[in-house]
Amino acid sequence: MADWVAESDMVHLVLDGVALMDLSAFEGHYTTRGAGAPPFAPWMMVCILLYAYANGYRSSRKIERLCERDAGFRMIVGDEVPDHSVIARFRKRHRRDLEVLFVEVLRLCHAAGLVRLGVVALDGTKVKANAALDANRTAESVEGEVAAILAEAEAVDAEEDKLFGDCRGVELPASLAKRKDRLARLKACQERLQDEAKVRAARQQEKIDAREAEEKGERQTQAWPQAEARRGDRGHRGKGQSDRPSEPDHEEPQGIFPGLQRSGGGDARPDRHRTRRDQPGQRRPPTHPDGRQDTGRHRGGAW
Repeated sequence: MADWVAESDMVHLVLDGVALMDLSAFEGHYTTRGAGAPPFAPWMMVCILLYAYANGYRSSRKIERLCERDAGFRMIVGDEVPDHSVIARFRKRHRRDLEVLFVEVLRLCHAAGLVRLGVVALDGTKVKANAALDANRTAESVEGEVAAILAEAEAVDAEEDKLFGDCRGVELPASLAKRKDRLARLKACQERLQDEAKVRAARQQEKIDAREAEEKGERQTQAWPQAEARRGDRGHRGKGQSDRPSEPDHEEPQGIFPGLQRSGGGDARPDRHRTRRDQPGQRRPPTHPDGRQDTGRHRGGAW
């Protein structure tokens, strides 16, 4: 277990510090009662509480869970995990002795150069003091903080006892305690959730379809007056009139090329190319079949 905890972890300091303390007040309680050895060693219980309170944990139920899962706590307890009720009874039974012991350990840590042990201040920062009274104020501050910690832990346990009774507060219900029952319950719940998701998706799609149909109807309603207005405009133009623009009265010459005359022997070139020589009544020289004019240079031979 020591391999799982860093060498710089606070748990090493807690174990070494408690090992130097006199624990006879805790051990004598069990020997004088004649009930045999305690179920858990007093030094282990003291280390558990000191380590937990220095890390800010107050609930005995929370401390029990940490003893099961946290490497630092497991380094203290090993395989012997105390129940939350055992932790709470130990604190109640030895509250006064715990206050004295915690103060001694914290003062020892302060003398070693620490200003804090976890969340616990060791340098008297909670009490404004001058240099002459610094040592006394520091001791008073630590004692007050230890007393407040133990009081808070007792209040938290009392509140949780009301909520959970003798239970830890994290147990699974009886229907989920066994794996077979747990898997069957989880599968049934999964199927139910999937069915509910399908129903929600279908309802959402129905809303989408209804909205699309509504929007389509609105578009058709808006388009109807416009179509009626266009039909009315066409009716007022008079019988036989249409929306198309009027065509010119004369017919354009038809042919392969617009602007070319079709009359026999007439001009086959576009009007825009007509020259002075090509005016009506003027004689044109013969033309070559490919359109070139005969200038007289080839009259005696081929083209």
